[in-house]
Amino acid sequence: MKKDIEVESNKIIKHKAVLVNEVLQWLSPKPGGVYLDATFGGGGHTRAILEKEPTCKVIALDWDAQTLEENGFPLQEEFGDRLQLVWGNFSLLYKILKKEKIGQLDGILADFGPSQIQIASRSGFSFSVDTPLDMRMSPAHQPITAADLIASATEEKLRQIFWQLGEERSAKRIAHTIIEERKKKPIVSTKQLADIVVKIIPYDRTKKTHPATKVFQAIRIYINRELENIESLLAVSLKAIRPDGRLVCISFHSLEDRLVKQFFTNKEQLGEMEILTPKAIIATKEEISNNPSARSAKLRAARIKGEKNKKGKI
Repeated sequence: MKKDIEVESNKIIKHKAVLVNEVLQWLSPKPGGVYLDATFGGGGHTRAILEKEPTCKVIALDWDAQTLEENGFPLQEEFGDRLQLVWGNFSLLYKILKKEKIGQLDGILADFGPSQIQIASRSGFSFSVDTPLDMRMSPAHQPITAADLIASATEEKLRQIFWQLGEERSAKRIAHTIIEERKKKPIVSTKQLADIVVKIIPYDRTKKTHPATKVFQAIRIYINRELENIESLLAVSLKAIRPDGRLVCISFHSLEDRLVKQFFTNKEQLGEMEILTPKAIIATKEEISNNPSARSAKLRAARIKGEKNKKGKI
């Protein structure tokens, strides 16, 4: 999960970005700098960057058009041409920057995973509300839904997804049960899938997490190609960021954090990056108490090395 929300009695959802002070510290926005928020979401980090350095510009990227419309346009009215909104998947960053005629950046912030706003308002993400089993963060970019996967995947494929992407210990039993249940009737809703998992892993309400959490997470990661997208973003960041610029990544899952850590380590060994955070930065106890979603957040930052590109082109 990427960002937190508050659902009040009147159902208004308020966004809370995580590790805001830490993002500003390690991204270190400078006067006149151009920064990319690769995962705009609710816009909390974008706002913080724009307010921290009054002369910098932020390019806000998100592949959820609804998110940009609901959260981006109001922010753009406030900050004017200092904020540029771009619809697209950060895995296609190289093409997006070329298309938008954006030169090298002074820094990139990537806060991985779906926002709590998406989880609360989009079909298929949450097992606490019975909705169609969709799970696509951007239907325009992802043709296959979670229901499609559940209906067509083999038992072995489902087991691999649950084990590798969800680190679910009961992956084999859950996959087998899904195959048996779909023979009786199609599995098309979040409640149906959650109920199947609960048959295997009884729901202990004294625990903080629902037994279906890892299964839903694994399917979401698979459907949206989240790990592949992160790898693509990391690869292009070296060209997209000018020398001395910063790359700041926030992960909420061990698989995401592992990709970032390994990438930073490999590029530092090649002399292309300098790791600024030897250990992952985590939220303070105070922030966690105010924003529980920050509990699993891990921030890593690195500085791009190399000769400067005088033309500032990618």
